[in-house]
Amino acid sequence: MKKIAITLFAAFLAINLSAQDNLLTKGEKVLNFGIGLGSTLYSGSYYSTTVPPLSVSFEMGVKDDVLDVGSIGVGGYLGYTAAKWEYNYFGTDWGYKYTSMIVGARGTFHYPLVDKLDTYTGIMLGVNIVTDKSYGDIDPNYDYSASSTGAIFAWYAGGRYYFSDNFAAMAEVGYGIAWLTLGVALKF
Repeated sequence: MKKIAITLFAAFLAINLSAQDNLLTKGEKVLNFGIGLGSTLYSGSYYSTTVPPLSVSFEMGVKDDVLDVGSIGVGGYLGYTAAKWEYNYFGTDWGYKYTSMIVGARGTFHYPLVDKLDTYTGIMLGVNIVTDKSYGDIDPNYDYSASSTGAIFAWYAGGRYYFSDNFAAMAEVGYGIAWLTLGVALKF
């Protein structure tokens, strides 16, 4: 009986999945605005977030009919966050204020699983620009800078649920500026 139930569920799911329409087609453009939960950049002891991870991404559909109803999109990404690392040294507070900006290019594979839900996964290749500013008084001869620029590679998966033809709620998980990004998407 258990095998029959699983077989029927799989058949229902296969029929239901094949009936979905792709929500990002060639030539369509989507703009995402997000706020992140759980920074991938600043965590651990003595860190506190001063600006939550914010992101804007743009995507354009470039290829339709991938794996029957899937599509491929490409676009850009801009993310920003700021944090403070603070330590008390013999009664004196000192530390660093960090800002990070990620600029990258993204490639995304879309495959519709549920009506009105644009599900996707992709990769990003970009640059993480980190600046810092020290504060407090620990030692006048102490001169250290954590400002840097480096390559960043990120994987992500997400979904956009469309309330209308052009407006959607958006959620992404992965490794970018945040572990989880929630926001809105506008299609044009």
